[in-house]
Amino acid sequence: MTSKNRHQFTGNAGLGYILWQMSRRGWHAVPTIRNARGSDILVTDADEDVKFGIQSKALSKRQAVPLGRDLTTLRSEWWIITIHANSDNPICYILTIDEIRKLASRDKGGQQAHWLEPRDYDRDEF
Repeated sequence: MTSKNRHQFTGNAGLGYILWQMSRRGWHAVPTIRNARGSDILVTDADEDVKFGIQSKALSKRQAVPLGRDLTTLRSEWWIITIHANSDNPICYILTIDEIRKLASRDKGGQQAHWLEPRDYDRDEF
């Protein structure tokens, strides 16, 4: 298995775990087309009165989440960060897009990418 495959398996594991958990809680949750811009999961209640998108970020261990160079291009209302996504006991942290933008850190180097550090999402409130 290549490094890229491991990354894809981790992403799929996190996505599947979120879909399973949402379904268990009475939500209709479906994945979007792979690598589409925007939400990874579209969610609605049974009456389709409530609709929202989820951005899934799955990690094999507790580490920083890459957010890209421009925080204004982030879309989904809800973000779920799943750590230990490949294990029997994944852990999810649920944040709003506003919380993501507020807590994001920026690289000091030339790329100026944004990140969400573990200390910022690995908190009881999430």
